[in-house]
Amino acid sequence: MKAKNYIIDIILILLYTAASNCGIFIIGRYEYLVFAVPVLIAVNLIAGAGYSDIPTTRLKMVNHGTVCIEVFYFSLIIGIFWQAAIGVQYIPDEALRQNFYISAGMFAICEFVIFWNGIISVYCSSVQLGIRIRVIGLLVGMIPLANLMALWVIMRTCREEVTFETEKSLLNLSRAEDKVCATKYPILLVHGFFFRDYKHFNYWGRIPFELSANGAIVYYGEQQSAASVADSAEELSKRIKQIVEDTGCGKVNIIAHSKGGLDTRCAIHNGMAPYVASLTTVSTPHRGCLFADALLKKISPKVQQKVADAYNYTQKKLGDKNPDFLAGVYDLTAEKCAVYDKEFTVPEGIYCQSFGSELKHGGYAKFPLNFCYHIVKSYGGRNDGLVAYDSFSFGEKFTYIVPRHGRGISHGDMIDLNRENIKDFDIREFYVKMVSDLKDRGL
Repeated sequence: MKAKNYIIDIILILLYTAASNCGIFIIGRYEYLVFAVPVLIAVNLIAGAGYSDIPTTRLKMVNHGTVCIEVFYFSLIIGIFWQAAIGVQYIPDEALRQNFYISAGMFAICEFVIFWNGIISVYCSSVQLGIRIRVIGLLVGMIPLANLMALWVIMRTCREEVTFETEKSLLNLSRAEDKVCATKYPILLVHGFFFRDYKHFNYWGRIPFELSANGAIVYYGEQQSAASVADSAEELSKRIKQIVEDTGCGKVNIIAHSKGGLDTRCAIHNGMAPYVASLTTVSTPHRGCLFADALLKKISPKVQQKVADAYNYTQKKLGDKNPDFLAGVYDLTAEKCAVYDKEFTVPEGIYCQSFGSELKHGGYAKFPLNFCYHIVKSYGGRNDGLVAYDSFSFGEKFTYIVPRHGRGISHGDMIDLNRENIKDFDIREFYVKMVSDLKDRGL
């Protein structure tokens, strides 16, 4: 945050503190209202307005709420001491006691207004607060000290969000003319198991927008959420041909996540090689997903079928034409993937690389793509919550991502599923560099 913004925020805090605590002076001298009322209204309306670089309306709303909470936080602490000092002097005197009550009441109303202005603003607009922080804030809201601690976390989280996103926007503006992601061939993003390319919830989070902002042309695989590798590969083959025919691009650069990597390898093996310039797999279980083996062994066929029926029914309602849950799960077992890994060789001329990541502990990342961490660890050691380290590598280059600090990177983090800004790992910039490298290779 710039020094100018710090100064403006401090001025707002001091003005609001003075205005909300001047009730004791207003009694009998109402000219103080000429100062107090405009200040109280102005701070509630213009808090955060001095931050000129903030790029979006949503972030401006987050910033407005953050500044309001900062004003509340510090004016509350200062005001409590001021009101206590007045109370010590006025309460014992029956003639002055009512004046104190008026002063304290005005202070409480002013703090109430600025607090809810801030909380409603950030709760309605912040992405990084998440559900957990929001719930904690609500639960401890009436508990002294605990509520101030929760409020501090909310302020810090929202301030970091505004700062980080503003810096991202300025970075993209500074390199807009370079079009660092303008590859020769368009990018085709291929999703993994259990998900699909929904119009209103992007499987790839904020990544496609970031790539497009830096010059990339992005398409989606649009295959069903659950199917066998062979069936998904057939859908992908049709999609690749459609893109090539409609655009005349000749080839595509494919970035595939999780099972999407296996589907793409199968499609290439079955005739799509001439239309693929590169294949980048992210978190793909090339040698199987050990949790699939474990679950299939422990769960009876009858229960498996019931789960599959419920999943298939739901996905048909959501748009899948012929989902097949069990076929997809069985194709992720170590036995099936071992066969695929030998069979789905990639012809020369297609650049192939792979990425994997490590989650430090299952409880550190967000549900649902972390819930099998301990199962996978017991069978295959370090993993990303679903896929073990030994299953990631494929192609000419393999990169394993383990941030120096923090909780690590989960299977879902690698596609920005939760839209979370993770310390020491900028997922959007990670993809920008990945695609920029493809461009530098002439792809």
